[in-house]
Parts: sequence; C-alpha cells; structure tokens
Amino acid sequence: QVQPVESGGGLVQAGGSLRLSCASSGRTFSYYAVGWFRQAPGKERVFVGGISWDSRPTSFEDSVKGRFTISRDDGEKTVYLQMTRLKPGDTAVFYCAGGCPLTPEGKKYGFWGPGAPVTVSS
Repeated sequence: QVQPVESGGGLVQAGGSLRLSCASSGRTFSYYAVGWFRQAPGKERVFVGGISWDSRPTSFEDSVKGRFTISRDDGEKTVYLQMTRLKPGDTAVFYCAGGCPLTPEGKKYGFWGPGAPVTVSS
C-alpha cells in the first residue's frame, strides 16, 4: 500500500520559498504518478501540478507557473514541490496524491496524504 505523507509546510512571508515533501511511508510510489493539489480556505481543491512515474512534469496551474517546480527521488521514495516567490494567495492546505496515470482529476488518484498547511503572510 502506498501511503503518502506531506511535510515541510508552515508559515512564510510573501516572496519567500518553501519545499514540500511527499514521502511514501508504505510501498514506494516509483511506478505511480504523483499530483499536488491545494485547497484554500472556503474553496475547492485544485490541481497544482504533477509528475509522471518517469519524471515528466505536467503543466502547472496558471497562477503558479514559473514559481513552482516538481521533482522526484525514487530512491528516497519522495516527491518534492518547490515553491518560490510565494504570495498570500498561495495560502492553502497542500496535498500530494499517487495514482496512474498523471491527471489533474483528483478523483482518479488512489492514495492521498493528510495534507500540509502553508500560510503566506503579507
């Protein structure tokens, strides 16, 4: 069973950076795509971006293009979401999810982490 767990969230000032990690505490998700989603207060969960099992990244949500990148280290069973030039509008709970194939549709992912809150202060 793949059991993703996010870490690295927290409070950061606008313009700062954070790196979220998504580690599998169970089986490796080397053969799965991993998607990153976020849910801001009072809003629906949205797809941020993802990476395929063979490390091909997706297009990112327009609001994060050029600021967020995704990478994976299958030896460490971890996928990373590097976030730079953070804005208050990025405040949300961030989730990683494993599944196949890579898709922006959350319902198609079988494994979800509990989420990591990110707060960006102005």
